[in-house]
This record gives sequence, C-alpha cells and structure tokens, in this order.
Amino acid sequence: MQTIYLSGYRPHELGIFNDKHPGIPIIKKAIENELRGLFDEGLEWVVISGQQGVETWAAEVIIHLKNEYPNLKYSVITPFLDQEKNWNEIKQQKYHDILSKADFVTSVTKKPYEAPWQFIEKDKFIIQNTDGLLLVYDEDNEGSPKYVKKLAQKYEEQHNYRIIEINAYDLQSIADEMQREEW
Repeated sequence: MQTIYLSGYRPHELGIFNDKHPGIPIIKKAIENELRGLFDEGLEWVVISGQQGVETWAAEVIIHLKNEYPNLKYSVITPFLDQEKNWNEIKQQKYHDILSKADFVTSVTKKPYEAPWQFIEKDKFIIQNTDGLLLVYDEDNEGSPKYVKKLAQKYEEQHNYRIIEINAYDLQSIADEMQREEW
C-alpha cells in the first residue's frame, strides 16, 4: 500500500474542546503506530482533507515522522477553497502551518463552500486515488467518519482497497501502554 487516506472524528465528536485534552496524545500515538507499520509495507503518501481533529493531529504526527522517514509525504486535498474561513484564529494558524509543510495541496471543487455534496465528492475523489483508508472510528460511537467508511466499503467491493480502523479498544490499549510507561 503506497498511498493511504487518513481520516476520523472531529474534535467535538470526541468531546475534545482544546489542545490540552489527554485523549489527543493517545490518538496521535495510535496513528503513529499504524503509520510506522504501513511505512514498513511501502507507504509513501498520506492524504488528508485538513479537517479539524484526527486529520490535523495526523498531520502533526506525519510532520514529526518525516525526521525519521524522509521519504514519507503527505497531501492536503480539501473539499472546497477556504475551508478554514470560519475557524478561530488559533485553528487557522495551525491549519496554515500544516498546509505550508504539506508536499501537495489542492481542492477538489476549486470553489468556496456551496453545499454538503462537496464533502462527498472529496471523499470519493480521495478514496479513488488512494490504496486504502486508515480511519479512527468506532461503531459504538457513531459520527461523521461513518460516511467515509460507507463510501470506502462500497469502493472496496469493486477494487483492491484496504480499510484499517483504529477503534476504542485500540485507543484504550495505547492509553494503558502509555500509562505503564509513565510508571
């Protein structure tokens, strides 16, 4: 698998309302662990759409991993132009930093927000142009990731496409491991 689409929850879907939340390092560690394994399998590109939450945390992980894996690249493919327009200043700064460090940036629809169809088109486009999906999602905590998962499953029926999930059990295992390391 050379190219993966990495997505998952928005912060509010996880009850995360600031960058100091103790769940963020756990999610980032889970993403890092998966990416390391995928890099060993030949991963070259990670694609995100730049949405707040799992995707921006993933970008931070990738930026950190680039020191160790200089061939690892990431792209930000947004659903529409200026998706950060209504975000607060701190979130906009973090987003622009992620964009500035990306190896490739584009927008699927090349126009500002019009309607929800742009999110669906973004997901379809990214799924069709990647080898798999790494999704932070748990069936017991429904949220926005269920839509991209359904599209990926539909695509997987017709194509050689791999879906990898990081679920609540995985996150709890990492939390336990991190707690043991602190002792």
